[in-house]
Amino acid sequence: MSKTTQQYKLEHSPTLNTVLMVEDTLKKMDESVITIAHLKKILPKQVNHQVLMIILTYLEQSNKIAVTLKGITWIHNTNPRLRKAIAEGLEL
Repeated sequence: MSKTTQQYKLEHSPTLNTVLMVEDTLKKMDESVITIAHLKKILPKQVNHQVLMIILTYLEQSNKIAVTLKGITWIHNTNPRLRKAIAEGLEL
Protein backbone atom coordinates (compact mmCIF):
# COMPACT_ATOMS: atom_id res chain seq x y z
CA MET A 1 0.00 0.00 0.00
CA SER A 2 2.23 2.74 -1.24
CA LYS A 3 -0.39 5.49 -1.54
CA THR A 4 -1.27 7.71 1.38
CA THR A 5 -4.89 8.45 2.17
CA GLN A 6 -4.55 11.96 0.72
CA GLN A 7 -3.32 10.56 -2.64
CA TYR A 8 -6.56 8.66 -3.25
CA LYS A 9 -9.14 10.54 -5.29
CA LEU A 10 -11.92 10.56 -2.74
CA GLU A 11 -14.95 9.81 -4.89
CA HIS A 12 -16.20 7.56 -2.10
CA SER A 13 -15.04 8.31 1.42
CA PRO A 14 -15.38 5.67 4.12
CA THR A 15 -17.77 6.40 6.96
CA LEU A 16 -16.68 5.92 10.55
CA ASN A 17 -19.01 2.93 10.82
CA THR A 18 -17.33 1.27 7.83
CA VAL A 19 -13.84 1.91 9.23
CA LEU A 20 -14.87 0.47 12.59
CA MET A 21 -16.49 -2.56 10.91
CA VAL A 22 -13.30 -3.38 8.97
CA GLU A 23 -11.14 -2.77 12.04
CA ASP A 24 -13.33 -4.99 14.22
CA THR A 25 -13.38 -7.76 11.61
CA LEU A 26 -9.59 -7.74 11.32
CA LYS A 27 -9.17 -7.64 15.09
CA LYS A 28 -11.43 -10.65 15.64
CA MET A 29 -10.34 -12.84 12.70
CA ASP A 30 -9.31 -16.43 13.43
CA GLU A 31 -6.48 -16.51 10.90
CA SER A 32 -3.19 -14.77 11.56
CA VAL A 33 -2.97 -13.54 7.95
CA ILE A 34 -5.88 -12.77 5.63
CA THR A 35 -6.08 -11.75 1.98
CA ILE A 36 -8.12 -8.79 0.77
CA ALA A 37 -10.41 -11.15 -1.16
CA HIS A 38 -11.11 -13.22 1.97
CA LEU A 39 -11.60 -10.07 4.05
CA LYS A 40 -14.26 -8.89 1.57
CA LYS A 41 -16.07 -12.22 1.98
CA ILE A 42 -16.13 -12.15 5.79
CA LEU A 43 -17.13 -8.50 6.25
CA PRO A 44 -20.70 -8.20 7.59
CA LYS A 45 -21.56 -5.71 4.82
CA GLN A 46 -20.20 -5.30 1.30
CA VAL A 47 -17.56 -2.56 0.97
CA ASN A 48 -16.50 -0.82 -2.23
CA HIS A 49 -12.93 -1.88 -3.20
CA GLN A 50 -11.62 1.71 -3.32
CA VAL A 51 -13.12 2.48 0.09
CA LEU A 52 -11.63 -0.73 1.53
CA MET A 53 -8.19 0.22 0.19
CA ILE A 54 -8.47 3.67 1.82
CA ILE A 55 -9.39 2.03 5.14
CA LEU A 56 -6.52 -0.49 4.90
CA THR A 57 -4.08 2.32 4.09
CA TYR A 58 -5.28 4.25 7.15
CA LEU A 59 -5.00 1.18 9.40
CA GLU A 60 -1.50 0.46 8.12
CA GLN A 61 -0.37 4.07 8.64
CA SER A 62 -1.75 4.02 12.19
CA ASN A 63 0.22 0.80 12.90
CA LYS A 64 -2.85 -1.34 13.51
CA ILE A 65 -2.21 -3.75 10.62
CA ALA A 66 0.78 -4.99 8.67
CA VAL A 67 0.40 -5.63 4.95
CA THR A 68 2.75 -8.17 3.37
CA LEU A 69 2.84 -10.22 0.19
CA LYS A 70 1.00 -13.01 2.04
CA GLY A 71 -1.80 -10.75 3.24
CA ILE A 72 -2.95 -8.57 6.11
CA THR A 73 -2.43 -9.19 9.81
CA TRP A 74 -3.62 -7.33 12.92
CA ILE A 75 -0.61 -6.06 14.93
CA HIS A 76 -2.09 -3.44 17.26
CA ASN A 77 -1.77 -4.47 20.91
CA THR A 78 -3.28 -2.47 23.77
CA ASN A 79 -1.86 -4.62 26.58
CA PRO A 80 -0.53 -2.09 29.16
CA ARG A 81 2.17 -4.49 30.40
CA LEU A 82 3.49 -4.92 26.86
CA ARG A 83 3.45 -1.17 26.27
CA LYS A 84 5.32 -0.59 29.55
CA ALA A 85 7.93 -3.25 28.67
CA ILE A 86 8.47 -1.67 25.26
CA ALA A 87 8.69 1.85 26.73
CA GLU A 88 11.16 0.80 29.40
CA GLY A 89 13.15 -1.40 27.06
CA LEU A 90 12.87 -4.52 29.20
CA GLU A 91 14.18 -7.72 27.67
CA LEU A 92 11.51 -10.41 27.58
